[in-house]
Amino acid sequence: MSQTFSHTTVLLEEAVKELVTDPGGFYIDGTFGRGGHSARILAELSESGRLMAIDKDPEAISFAAERFADEPRFSIEHGSFAELQSFVEQRGLVGQVTGVLLDLGVSSPQLDDPERGFSFVNDGPLDMRMDTSRGESAADWINRADEQEIADVMYRYGEERFSRRMARAIVAEREQAPITTTARLSKIIAEANPRWEKGKNPATRAFQGIRIHINRELEDVEQCLDQALEVLAPGGKLVVISFHSLEDRIVKRFIRRHVKGDEHLPPGVPVTDAMMKRRLKSAGKAVKAGKDELNQNPRARSAVMRAAIKLA
Repeated sequence: MSQTFSHTTVLLEEAVKELVTDPGGFYIDGTFGRGGHSARILAELSESGRLMAIDKDPEAISFAAERFADEPRFSIEHGSFAELQSFVEQRGLVGQVTGVLLDLGVSSPQLDDPERGFSFVNDGPLDMRMDTSRGESAADWINRADEQEIADVMYRYGEERFSRRMARAIVAEREQAPITTTARLSKIIAEANPRWEKGKNPATRAFQGIRIHINRELEDVEQCLDQALEVLAPGGKLVVISFHSLEDRIVKRFIRRHVKGDEHLPPGVPVTDAMMKRRLKSAGKAVKAGKDELNQNPRARSAVMRAAIKLA
């Protein structure tokens, strides 16, 4: 295992308070990370309560095995939360889950460890995979994708308005030699960015876009939300913490769609509430980190928590 890096869990108390409604229930932490939420959930559970965690990162799986080795109420699965329903089916608990928590942020150990390839500040191999045991690395992709695809990824997922200039520079540079380190990619992108924002690294948006693409982050969120709705018991809670607008938009629209129900009924037909097929009820307004948490953990500034309750 690589060097240990600290991680501060965002909206810890707020998320667990919203999530845990029955101490004897079965809960899912879809993004274990370094176990901050999991530990807090377990502290709220009775002896009959159970928690299943999921994580893509092999290092997170190893960490969980050590941290909760003597905790019989805890289990963890190596994979994406987009496989959530499959993991629940293996336990025969579809429709019986009390709560699902998704913390969509990248953990600090991933961001801060240069060897993981997420950092545009510290040099390391250009990897960016949350699951280093499978899939295509950022280096593999950046050296094979065409200019249009690279530009589209940085624009769509990073909301980088200079993505075309950056993609052109990347393709020109890789013809000289393959791009294999974060420092070289960051330098290429920064030099292609004509307008540096004050207080923000010029490679920030582009790196975000590439990371999201490599890890299929938005596709996984969409799949997981649909599956969470299927595995939750009536009255079960869905709690999601997002860290950028693209994720939050997906979550917000998902909840809104299932709160409203079927909007495609024939006009003029008397509609009963049952006919609307509403599947969720909103559990209040979006929650953001307070001043005290922001002072201790600046990375919490973009966090938004949304929650909903599954109807019968």
